Amino acid sequence: MSKLTHASHPFFVGFEQLERLVERTAKSGNEGYPPYNIEQTSALSYRITLAVAGFAEEDLSITVEDRQLVIRGRQVEDGAERVFLHRGIAARQFQKSFVLADAVEVAGATLSNGLLHVDLQRSEPETVVQTIAINRG
Repeated sequence: MSKLTHASHPFFVGFEQLERLVERTAKSGNEGYPPYNIEQTSALSYRITLAVAGFAEEDLSITVEDRQLVIRGRQVEDGAERVFLHRGIAARQFQKSFVLADAVEVAGATLSNGLLHVDLQRSEPETVVQTIAINRG
């Protein structure tokens, strides 16, 4: 007996990559740090905002790897010996991954007041009508 999933339904031809994408997303193990928001800013654009207080621009990197937006943060401990009586501000490295649809591209990123904003833009899909000739067999 074979396992029937949404992507393997007989009406979905060529959607095998969708199932692999869902599996990859589930395995990415995004934890809760740093907190983030995802908002739709228009019909074709989105914004991901991460709370990265304490991270400088040079501590952050943003890449797109195989349709996956990867945001990494790494703080370097300063050389000064500091004695903390209480340390409640997280200073750990992180990696956040977001899977992007084929038509979604990163439009830009800004860092302001401890918030990293990554703007995404979806391109307008073209409506294509194709007529297929029927050959005699």
